[in-house]
Amino acid sequence: MKSTTGSAAARNRSYDMSNRASSAAETGRRILQATEDLFMAGPLGDVTLSAVAERAGVTVQTVIRRFGDRQGLINATAEFTSARVMTQRGAAPAGDVAAAVENLVEHYETTGALALKLLAEEHSSPVLAEITEGGRQLHRQWCERVFGPFLPDGQERSRRLAQFVAVCDVYTWKLLRLDSALSRHQVTRSLLEMLEPFTRRP
Repeated sequence: MKSTTGSAAARNRSYDMSNRASSAAETGRRILQATEDLFMAGPLGDVTLSAVAERAGVTVQTVIRRFGDRQGLINATAEFTSARVMTQRGAAPAGDVAAAVENLVEHYETTGALALKLLAEEHSSPVLAEITEGGRQLHRQWCERVFGPFLPDGQERSRRLAQFVAVCDVYTWKLLRLDSALSRHQVTRSLLEMLEPFTRRP
């Protein structure tokens, strides 16, 4: 007959380990979010280990244990943000223009400011330049996948893909939403109108 005391102790150990893992994951997420928030509030140079630790409510040693040096922290934050963007943008179905535009506008409403900040400072840091280049590649791949059914074959394909990339670019969103002060609904409608000539079904 199994010992009920031993079984209870094993369950308690498993529960404690699960709690510690959950707490550690939450601490890591808080540190990464603090890094992103500090970057949004000022230049990359202000994103120091001590500033991140203070904002995240942890010690500098905790940050170092999790991410190593400052470069490791910035790299991890870039991966954290990229994963979030890929998950969100990846939900857009191929060939459904209305759903793709809704997905795109939702993305820019939540992360457009971060994208614009990265682009504004990309020439000041090789790290930021690498992040923005990755973002450009992701955007192009998204356009190629989502609008794939509307891309012609042959020599016209590259030109049409470039048009999709341009219409759906964050700077297009900025011109409509921020510079022209259009509502989210108006931005969505404007993008659909601009895309309509390229997405007509035969």
